[in-house]
Amino acid sequence: MSVPDLRAQVRGSRAQALWLATLGFFGGFAGVSIFGPLVPKFTDLIGLSPFAAGMLAAIPSLTGSLLRIPFGAAVDRMGGKKPFLTLLVAANLGVVGLLVLLGTSYPDGMAGSYPLLLVLGALIGCGIATFSVGIGQVSYWYPRSQQGGALGTYAGLGNTSPGLSSMLLPLAVGGIGMLGAYSVWFAILLALTLAYLLLIKDAPVFQLRARGVEVPQATLAELGGGETAPGMGAWEGLKHAARIPATWVLTFFYFLSFGGFLAFTSWLPTFWHAMYGSELRTAGLLTASFSLLSALIRVPGGILSDRVSIRFALAGNFVLMLLGTVVLAFSGSFVLSLIATMAVGAGMGLQNAIVFKLLPRYIPDAVGGASGWIGGLGALGGFVIPPVMGIVTGAVGGAVGYARGFLPFAVLVAVALPVVALLHRWDHRAED
Repeated sequence: MSVPDLRAQVRGSRAQALWLATLGFFGGFAGVSIFGPLVPKFTDLIGLSPFAAGMLAAIPSLTGSLLRIPFGAAVDRMGGKKPFLTLLVAANLGVVGLLVLLGTSYPDGMAGSYPLLLVLGALIGCGIATFSVGIGQVSYWYPRSQQGGALGTYAGLGNTSPGLSSMLLPLAVGGIGMLGAYSVWFAILLALTLAYLLLIKDAPVFQLRARGVEVPQATLAELGGGETAPGMGAWEGLKHAARIPATWVLTFFYFLSFGGFLAFTSWLPTFWHAMYGSELRTAGLLTASFSLLSALIRVPGGILSDRVSIRFALAGNFVLMLLGTVVLAFSGSFVLSLIATMAVGAGMGLQNAIVFKLLPRYIPDAVGGASGWIGGLGALGGFVIPPVMGIVTGAVGGAVGYARGFLPFAVLVAVALPVVALLHRWDHRAED
């Protein structure tokens, strides 16, 4: 069958797939932001212990991180639509359950609801796991020469969700009440889910395989997709990716860039309040600024990764993160600390874009499996790093301890710098 005949069978386009995946991820990723503000209220009403409250706050992020592994791998077997939609539906169910609970039991009938809250938090966290699915989905739609910009746009705009939600949700609650604000958010999430369901199309390679048509990999780009074709199923993709050392190097890099982003987002409000006496609202706005900058800079970062030597960009971003973190750890100036925070956020956002630009180069036969490992385990940095920072803070003591708490992260970034050289030794295909 000729290329024009095959192209006529392909539905959808790269741009359509990119924007629908971005909107879907934007909606799903807001789960942490909409669930987290309720945890202190539930803690007071139910009388939760600090450990139980911590588990409740962490459950959406925890499930959202771990589920990235199997669902990201599933893209190699069935394309992105089914796993992405499954996660969005689960997130919708979680929000519906939360609305029912708020409407029927809040605040006086919450006794004994802790197990239910854990289940609802876990369901809402499913929306966060859409990230690794979208990475594979977009990668299979775009040729390698354009993947940096596409993935940067997807991850960058999608990652603005927590920052925007953190700023807008309190305003909505103040204006129309808690139940009203969460009902509006559910309507938005449902609309995004329906748009994804009705309009998204899998990449050409999956569309043609569903019709029993196999085409040469070199032909895929002419059909409107990327050159990459999955060579194995989900479990095989995970095993294949796990055998490639570069998978674990990129996981470590993402552990620092995105896991560090999550860790700083949770640490900074307390830092600004304890170190400089900022009001909690001001500390929240400062943290939201960090979050939005780190997210939005992924868009130009992804575009630049298609044009700038990866060898120098990887190291340069780590240097920016290292210098900013060291300044934060020892500065006593509010302005200097703010500048340092923005430098760290910029370095993290740029590095996030590059990590997934490199993924299809190193693991072209199992993009979904690799994105699952990297996205899932890398995001766990958001859980591992803050307790370590807290140990240092407690050891130092006083307000300055919250600044010195950044030092463990600086050490990890310093360790990553020589690993950049190892990455390029293992695979010269990553060099520009």
